[in-house]
Amino acid sequence: MAEAPNIPDETEVRAKWGDFAFTPENEKLAKWQIAKYPEGRQRSAVMALLDLAQRQVGADTQTQGWLPVPVIEYVAAYLDMPYMRAYEVATFYTMYNLAPVGRYHVQVCGTTPCMLRGSDDVMAACKNKGMAKGKTTPDGLFTLTEVECMGNCSNAPMVQINDDNYEDLDYDITTKILEDLAEGKEVTPGSQIGRKTSEAVGGPTNLKEMVDANHDYRKEW
Repeated sequence: MAEAPNIPDETEVRAKWGDFAFTPENEKLAKWQIAKYPEGRQRSAVMALLDLAQRQVGADTQTQGWLPVPVIEYVAAYLDMPYMRAYEVATFYTMYNLAPVGRYHVQVCGTTPCMLRGSDDVMAACKNKGMAKGKTTPDGLFTLTEVECMGNCSNAPMVQINDDNYEDLDYDITTKILEDLAEGKEVTPGSQIGRKTSEAVGGPTNLKEMVDANHDYRKEW
């Protein structure tokens, strides 16, 4: 079982985030999200506004962001809804971080397809870079979390790092991704072995004639 993340002292949290408010740019985005819903249904924008708030915290802290209690309170008041309703959303969905995370939030899928395809090696690569589940590295760069299915079973094993998915991993590929991120290099998300979407490794295995015919048709144009 993963260890619980370290929750900051409440007094310190309120001192730092008690006066949180959307930036002018995010205020426009918040109103744009709310305008998607009919009159009286503005609270339906709570997920979008919590995400927006988390991203603003991330920009302020140079991390992936998290949701301190005062920030959740702000979003609830912004939508004229009880704080507990917003808190219920924030605690239900794992896309929201309830404790500080690093610049890169590494979420390793450990569900059956990924496990069978080598997620233990992916996790080992993370641990050999100094990570521990539920913890942030001392330099504040990486936070490691083990998660359930991320919906990329065909390209297992995979990790989600911040907003991007990295698929078709092994120990060495994972290590290289982490090293490149640590060095500030750009890393291309998606399949790391060149697959397009979730096609079979090595290309199509059936309906080859149709694929070839479509390819020849495009060449003519």
